[in-house]
Amino acid sequence: MEFDLKKTLLALLHSTNEPLSIKDVQAVITRYHEQAEQLLAEQEEEGEKSGSADEDGQGIMRDLLDQVPSLLTSAQIRDAMGEIAEELAGSEAVYRLQEGPNGYRLAVSPRYADWVRLLRDEPRPQRLSPAAMETLSIVAYRQPVTRAEIEAIRGVSADSALNKLLERELVYVVGRADLPGRPLQYGTTDVFLEYCGIRSLEELPASDVLSPNQITEWIRTATMPEEEISDKDVGLVEEQEFDSQLMAAAEEYDESPQN
Repeated sequence: MEFDLKKTLLALLHSTNEPLSIKDVQAVITRYHEQAEQLLAEQEEEGEKSGSADEDGQGIMRDLLDQVPSLLTSAQIRDAMGEIAEELAGSEAVYRLQEGPNGYRLAVSPRYADWVRLLRDEPRPQRLSPAAMETLSIVAYRQPVTRAEIEAIRGVSADSALNKLLERELVYVVGRADLPGRPLQYGTTDVFLEYCGIRSLEELPASDVLSPNQITEWIRTATMPEEEISDKDVGLVEEQEFDSQLMAAAEEYDESPQN
């Protein structure tokens, strides 16, 4: 019996409903070696006591133990997971391997998702409305962000969209802003990362419209109180200058020959 890393990983993936992280796999390998070494030590001790050691059985176990690396690196596990994902996709299997923020998990292929939904008697998943998608995009790129900042960008109320995103656990309250009234700040959740099929926010595509710097500048200008427009801004003579011109004109009139 030879150790097969990919089949071992598949067995682990099938055995849990929770995401399987690289650390989980490494912990399993560590426990395997600890328990195998302990079992071998117990068998050797029993053999010495009875005088009839099972050398063949111990030899087979040691051979298998030698095949299992005592330490699997993150790169080795990622490479094996990548091969599994390609094989599942290439064979049009009913499962797909997805990597999320907390690890790997097997998910039913979208082609067969409706059958599973019917078995569970669940409603069809609701799509996010355009308003919710816009709000979610702003939260993702600008977080932590307040409701007022979201509304400054969208130009409309964000209450309904935020409530929908909170209900679906795509965003959550991360704290309060250091602003008057201490408004709530919102950020995205791990559910959002899984929803987008990414491991971290760093994998979000760059956006020319919603880049953090542009949004910050937009919010700064949108939330600043409007400056009072002066007469000079619209091409008129300012009040002080007008008074000076009027006085100069009066003096010139008084000094004219006809007066």
